[in-house]
Amino acid sequence: MSYELGQGTGPLRGVKVVEIAGIGPGPHACMILADLGADVIRVERPGGQLLAGGPHNLLNRGRPSVALDLKQPEAIATVLELVKDADLLVEGMRPGVAERLGLGPEECHAVNPRLVYGRMTGWGQDGPLAQAAGHDMNYISVAGALHGLGQDKARPHFPANLVGDFGGGSTYLVIGLLAALLEARVGGEGQVVDAAIVDGTAHLNAMTAAFLAAGTFTEERASNLLDGGAPYYDLYETADGRHMSVGPLEPQFYDLFVDLLGIAEEAPDRFDPERAEELRTLIAERFRSRTQAEWVGVFEGTDACVAGIIPISEAAEHPHLKARETYVVRDGMLQPSPAPRFSRTRATLTSPPTPQAGSDTREALAAWGVGDVDGLIARGAAVQA
Repeated sequence: MSYELGQGTGPLRGVKVVEIAGIGPGPHACMILADLGADVIRVERPGGQLLAGGPHNLLNRGRPSVALDLKQPEAIATVLELVKDADLLVEGMRPGVAERLGLGPEECHAVNPRLVYGRMTGWGQDGPLAQAAGHDMNYISVAGALHGLGQDKARPHFPANLVGDFGGGSTYLVIGLLAALLEARVGGEGQVVDAAIVDGTAHLNAMTAAFLAAGTFTEERASNLLDGGAPYYDLYETADGRHMSVGPLEPQFYDLFVDLLGIAEEAPDRFDPERAEELRTLIAERFRSRTQAEWVGVFEGTDACVAGIIPISEAAEHPHLKARETYVVRDGMLQPSPAPRFSRTRATLTSPPTPQAGSDTREALAAWGVGDVDGLIARGAAVQA
């Protein structure tokens, strides 16, 4: 493919990022940066890695793939050459691995003192578990988040890897990178961003911590206002086996809810804990009397705070999301559009995910100003797939 810098249109246009390829939150963070206009170059091992490659991996969209054999000194020197002109670097290896390769913060800051060096891990760069393996559910377990998830009092339920990898992980890495980039442009000096999933997940849980401190929260699932403990903030099955989400917390919204549901005259006081299950049963029986589509027709667009629960394939066709183009079909795939939105520097999708590691080695290295790319390929330090 023909690759050029500056193809992005978002507010990060002109920001240059070196990504040392990993899986999960690191690629997701770099997808966000690329979506928002940054020039990201993805440095992968020849042959790629588990869960990392392929033409359908949307986490790798918007940036070229360069394959370098980081066991070779010439490949390390090539990465440092890229770092010289970069604003950000992202790596997701275990603590100490980048240093052993010769790509740690000290080496990178020696060639570019303004570089913001982003480190993405589950446990963080220090602490007793820093060197241990783990995945999303392990991190959110220790951070105190998984214990309260789900409406099953007998056991918690984990929401795939949305809370840890992407909520407490990549999102906080991007926040840290952009904050440090702003500070570096003001002060002229880069720094290291230690983004740990346990830290970000704990930060996401600030409201729960506040409720706990105030004595208004119990650490038992389905026993609190926002975890299914309240009948008016819960999920209900419809006649066709689908479900509705119900959340009219405010009095005026609740009054509208019971009116539209048709139970205003018989519904017990929602604040009477002795009649909570009576109210829950009444709501559940009423929702089971019609299909999801019929209830959507009743509630959608009102202030009753009720919505049909639909899968991602249907979400793309929902009138509201369709009007906003929240999902788009691009390169033959349904995928989310860049977020958030900007009034002046609108972000747009650029290139699709690369088909394999090293698909863009020659073009991307040349565009970033690396010399003798053909020599690097001939000597095996770089691989053109």
